[in-house]
Amino acid sequence: MAVIAAYMVPHPPMIVPEIGRGSEAQIAETISAYEQVADEIAVLKPETIIITSPHSIMYGDYFHISPGKSAKGSFSGFGAPQVKFEVDYDTGLVDEICRLADAQEFPAGTLGERDKQLDHGTMVPLWFIGKAYAAANGSTSAEPFKVIRVGLSGLPLTDHYRMGQIISQAASNTGRRTVIVASGDLSHKLQEYGPYGFAAEGPQYDERIMDVCGRGAFGELFDFSEGFCESAAECGHRSFVIMAGAFDGVEVEAKALSHQDVTGVGYGICTFYPKDPDSSRHFLDRYLAEMEQKMAVKREQEDPYVKLARQSLESYILNRKRIEIPEGLPAEMLNAKAGAFVSIHKNGALRGCIGTTGPTTDCIASEIINNAISASTRDPRFSPIGPDELNLLEISVDVLGEPEDIDSKEQLDVKRYGVIVSSMGKRGLLLPDLEGVDTVDQQIEIAKQKAGIHRFETIKLQRFEVVRHE
Repeated sequence: MAVIAAYMVPHPPMIVPEIGRGSEAQIAETISAYEQVADEIAVLKPETIIITSPHSIMYGDYFHISPGKSAKGSFSGFGAPQVKFEVDYDTGLVDEICRLADAQEFPAGTLGERDKQLDHGTMVPLWFIGKAYAAANGSTSAEPFKVIRVGLSGLPLTDHYRMGQIISQAASNTGRRTVIVASGDLSHKLQEYGPYGFAAEGPQYDERIMDVCGRGAFGELFDFSEGFCESAAECGHRSFVIMAGAFDGVEVEAKALSHQDVTGVGYGICTFYPKDPDSSRHFLDRYLAEMEQKMAVKREQEDPYVKLARQSLESYILNRKRIEIPEGLPAEMLNAKAGAFVSIHKNGALRGCIGTTGPTTDCIASEIINNAISASTRDPRFSPIGPDELNLLEISVDVLGEPEDIDSKEQLDVKRYGVIVSSMGKRGLLLPDLEGVDTVDQQIEIAKQKAGIHRFETIKLQRFEVVRHE
């Protein structure tokens, strides 16, 4: 295969001596492993190095591949403007990646960003690789390889894996000897003194990801839920999943070189070399088959509220028809009025969520029908759900109780109560018991962000209870 190796590496700017100014000594183990990776790349002499970076341009529903023929960058933002980079992009391989994405109607390409400044998630690996090439060749001239920079997205992990599959196919089609560098730090919540403090999920994430990647057990990357990753404040998981997708159906020799967390941030380094084809390692196909089976069982167990939401969105997506209220529904769905939220997840990631904070129709059933259609086709954060996604959707319905005014956040409970935050005509709502929302302060802050309420504005708080149907 054309992808001849891949590497999982961190990108702390302090690791560069001109930036760290001596402080980089505390991560000497990481530096040593990084230098080993760079030396291995210099020996391989790839034609193209693809760097997946969390700090490149990132869209919610699109994988951005940096356009143009070349790019420059420096560490001026970190006090070291003298450390500069200039790379040539592999436009031929970029074109093939884009062609394959278009053919598969996959959301990836060069649309959007025109800024040709390299990000530090790209430059830190390039600094080590460039140093290794200079040592091997006794020269500091332009690198003998081309680069492609790929951003992450807000799409599910399954789509990141597919991005890796497309990259691998494009490299094979063009015959490029390609190395993938999956740039990404691990958890940022490993120590109280770290940049984001401490969370129990932080060290849990680092232990799990180093184990999974050290074994090359790429199918287990899908088991990291969105809420868990968010609580751990990791930045590289999606980058690692893209890399994993590039080795779909291939045995991999994996090796963990180092892991450190002395700065409160996890830095992990692993190497991956492809071996023989292995039909047992089509992890995405296996995962999707398991999810379809799981969803089929779950659909059989759905209560009338969720069944109605599913029936409503399926009818609208397939036939553009709003269903009439079916017969046989429980009396409370027909006789009571209430606000309701319909939430849709696909492969563990949110795919749509829209609701009403109070009744807008004459019964709960009508409320669910309307909001199921809106959540699946009109949530401005996502593209409309397509027919091919229907078998993979998890749906929940929250029926809201009456909001009540409260005097302080001490009267909230993140598991029991939802919150409504209001200020000067702006209003933000957050449901209770959401994965990744563990404190009242988080709950209030997210509701304020949704409403566009600034931190200095006086706010009014309300709480409400919900009955959740899943």
